[in-house]
Amino acid sequence: MNNNILNKDVQQFINDHLKSDVTKLILKGSPFECVSIPEIAEQILAKNSCEKKLPTWFNSEKIYYPNKLNIEQTSSEITAKYKSDLVSRKKLVDITGGFGVDTYFFSQKVKDITHCEINSELSTIVSHNFKQLKVKNITTLLCDGIEFLAKNQEKFDWIYADPSRRNDAKGKVFLLADCLPNIPKNLDLFFQKTDNILLKVSPILDITSAVSELQFIKEIHVVAVDNEVKELLFLLEKNYTKNIQVKTINIAKTITQKFDFNLNENSNATFSEPKKYVYEPNTAILKSGAFLQVSEKLNIAKLHHNSHLYTSNHLMDFPGRRFEIKHCISYNKKQLLQLIPSKKANIATRNFPETVAQIRKKTGLKDGGNQYLFFTTDFNNKHVVLICVKA
Repeated sequence: MNNNILNKDVQQFINDHLKSDVTKLILKGSPFECVSIPEIAEQILAKNSCEKKLPTWFNSEKIYYPNKLNIEQTSSEITAKYKSDLVSRKKLVDITGGFGVDTYFFSQKVKDITHCEINSELSTIVSHNFKQLKVKNITTLLCDGIEFLAKNQEKFDWIYADPSRRNDAKGKVFLLADCLPNIPKNLDLFFQKTDNILLKVSPILDITSAVSELQFIKEIHVVAVDNEVKELLFLLEKNYTKNIQVKTINIAKTITQKFDFNLNENSNATFSEPKKYVYEPNTAILKSGAFLQVSEKLNIAKLHHNSHLYTSNHLMDFPGRRFEIKHCISYNKKQLLQLIPSKKANIATRNFPETVAQIRKKTGLKDGGNQYLFFTTDFNNKHVVLICVKA
């Protein structure tokens, strides 16, 4: 950490050039002897990444930024605030501290916080930033979080961990055991130190595999922001053996959609041909796999067991997007183009043998417009096209 970056003139230069072409700035070189142009460029790039994701940091003075990758990997303020509502009481330890965004918001709900970070420079940066943010109830430690727990004699109300995938974990499917720290391997240690664990994991983790690796799971939270799944959260409580509750949430600018259910509960869906309206679940529900539960709990029919689209005759509140069906036709290119005179449409496929790209190539339809086409399979196993507008 180069403290000269915090000098008034350097900070002013960084703020004045937030919208500048960084490549051109690098070619010009640094106007300061004590700060190199790569250091300045790194601060500019990282700070720009925080404008929408971390406005508290972006709008505070003399914040020191790590590299842009650290910013990309950290929680957003939106998801960090959500997590902070899940914890309480006196003591929490964050064993994978990172840039400290989650820790900062935990500190608003828990009296005493410990932030463990194994990277010395990042630990120093976080300690400085907490002072700038006027946080007084967080202790930052340069240490391995697992070793800290093993050597520490005290108990905590909560242990929080955000394990990262090992670099050698190839492909999209991975296990919690493929992460650092290895959470399943260390669960016995964790439960010696606390009764409550909160885990944040990548949204690409398979929920079923995670359930098989963990124990005492009380809740699973699938958190989406603007219909993009950002985090999976696992809340573990020592000796908990009852039903696991799954909470899906999609946080948007004007509305927050929630849908809860019990994992492994027996649910029965109803099925129907397309009615007046069709509904597409938000990504949090899709990730949770609550396809039958949506039908049963909301009393709404599915189009097909594998289509994951729902339909009704009366417009209803729904945790996802709502459309009015103007036409329901068999997949026929000539008829389809007659009904889309603008040759523009927003296309989605659900349980359909062709991809969006193949459909566009075959029909010549361009992206855009106010019509939405769902290429899907109905409960009679017929391939159909739903021509819709937003409801």
